[in-house]
Amino acid sequence: MAVSATNSRLLYREIYSRDQQQQSSSSTSVHCSLMVNNGVGLLSSSPTQSFWSDSTIKREDRRRDVKVKAFWDTAKSPTSIVLEPITSTEQLDQVLAEAQEVSHPVIIDWMANWCRKCIYLKPKLEKLSAEYDTRVKFYYVDVNSVSQVLVKRGNISKMPTIQLWKDGEMKEEVIGGHKAWQVLDEIREMIQKYL
Repeated sequence: MAVSATNSRLLYREIYSRDQQQQSSSSTSVHCSLMVNNGVGLLSSSPTQSFWSDSTIKREDRRRDVKVKAFWDTAKSPTSIVLEPITSTEQLDQVLAEAQEVSHPVIIDWMANWCRKCIYLKPKLEKLSAEYDTRVKFYYVDVNSVSQVLVKRGNISKMPTIQLWKDGEMKEEVIGGHKAWQVLDEIREMIQKYL
């Protein structure tokens, strides 16, 4: 049985109160208790062993020594994926070639550090990239830190511009001058067309 707890004190209180309830009731049911083994909390279902009933350990020591190892079996997919930067035309060519091999679309966010809407939109795109984790790859280009040849290749005139590239060419784009949720909806529609 895996235990997940964000705060070990909350877990301590919960298990301690369960143990007290079980000691006060004279039922013969099997209970769970927390045992410490090399600094990692383990669960024991033995009714005769109880970590909390050991009177030689002070209450403060018990709190300090209990550490819980958490297992999240259901949290396999990420909630946010950091966008990878594209810094040269050669790197753009390489990204497009790799995407063409596996026949997946690529989203490129053309942005600038001075653009407030770009900065606001970037974390939202990182969350969106987690939704399409294995099917679409997301990148960004900071137009102020790359050569103008790369910017001209993307035919960028306004920021933020989000483009969908597939099969080595730009298919569609969204210019993000309006609210972020509307931009994200337009990007989702654009991605659905090419998946």
